[in-house]
Amino acid sequence: MTLAAGTRLGPYQIVAALGVGGMGEVFRARDPRLNRDVAIKVLPQLFASDPDRLARFTREAQTLAALNHPNIAHIHGFEETDGIRALVMELVEGDDLSDVMARGPMPLADALPIARQIADALDAAHEQGIVHRDLKPANVKVRHDGTVKVLDFGLAKALAPEGAAASSDAMRSPTLTARSTQLGMIIGTAAYMAPEQAKGKAVDKRADIWAFGVVLYEMLTGARAFDGEDTSEVLATVLKTEPNWQALPADTPASIRRLLRRCLEKDPRKRLSAIGDARLELEEIEPAATVPVSPARGPRPLTRVLTVAGIILATIVATVAFMMQLGAGSSKLGAGTSKLEAGTAKLEAGTSVRLSIALPDGDEVTDTNLLPLAISPDGTRVAYVGWRDGARRLFLRNLGDMAPVLLAGTDGARSPFFSPDGQ
Repeated sequence: MTLAAGTRLGPYQIVAALGVGGMGEVFRARDPRLNRDVAIKVLPQLFASDPDRLARFTREAQTLAALNHPNIAHIHGFEETDGIRALVMELVEGDDLSDVMARGPMPLADALPIARQIADALDAAHEQGIVHRDLKPANVKVRHDGTVKVLDFGLAKALAPEGAAASSDAMRSPTLTARSTQLGMIIGTAAYMAPEQAKGKAVDKRADIWAFGVVLYEMLTGARAFDGEDTSEVLATVLKTEPNWQALPADTPASIRRLLRRCLEKDPRKRLSAIGDARLELEEIEPAATVPVSPARGPRPLTRVLTVAGIILATIVATVAFMMQLGAGSSKLGAGTSKLEAGTAKLEAGTSVRLSIALPDGDEVTDTNLLPLAISPDGTRVAYVGWRDGARRLFLRNLGDMAPVLLAGTDGARSPFFSPDGQ
């Protein structure tokens, strides 16, 4: 159903059409009450005229509206006027990831920040028991400031018939069924389906992990991991063939290649089980801190690990310097300008690494009566317990990063440590 500019849908005034997808037509609209623009997704009549499916969709939309994450487009409400039913959503300005990818393979430095934010969005949703089910580049927006927003979370399930997850209809998300004559869109969706989804089996968060791997592969190579001339050929490649791993750029880190293989395991039991693990893996790809090198010796690889004595020394020096900075038990680090000087950690070659942490404004370090931080065995990361937004949580800082990363699910953390393998 096309709405002309100037048409009112409840309190919203339609400004312009934004696009058409399998889950409905999308319009830019103005909310005069809050003086902001929103996105209005008008549901296809196929779904809106089915009372049972509409009731189920409403329940799902209420759950999705509870998602509050900077990388997830928010649902503002549900509008029904003159038989037209629509979702009111956050309007995200920027390019579809599909448009960005159409320009060719993305350099690793450009692809990784996008991949991290997609993984962060999926991780937040999975923690709430919500699976996207239709992750693809067209459902990812990249704003001009680099912020990524994932769209249409959970709508594939919300618009599916009751019990579809356990039937052969499960593979046909609304994107496939609503506009089945648009071949390009059909292939676009089928190309990102996990094998179990293509077989019509029930899916869980591991289907999103598969789709994430497909999207990351396509960002790096500029080519589909699974392709074909029609839906049946695409699904056949998903079920039977492997991606062309040789298509990955020669400088793709081994850890990224390993991550892609784990995401694209056809057997979900062998696949990466948590997208949060992928996010952490991607964070490790940040350029390592430079190590001062004697010109006479030439460059040395940064992968050399600290000796046991060096680890102990680094931890002691870092802790002492840390406690001195706190000053007489005070845990406040003053307007974000005070720094934690972690001393030097002696490497096998006699070179040294210096770590300086400036906490973000409003953050404090806590647990000063306990060991408040830990240094990874390879000397490239520091974990510490901090206080943010009224809660004590664990933060991870790579030497090559400018800011620490808050680790989700670590409320109440204390006395951090690394295992021998660096986890």
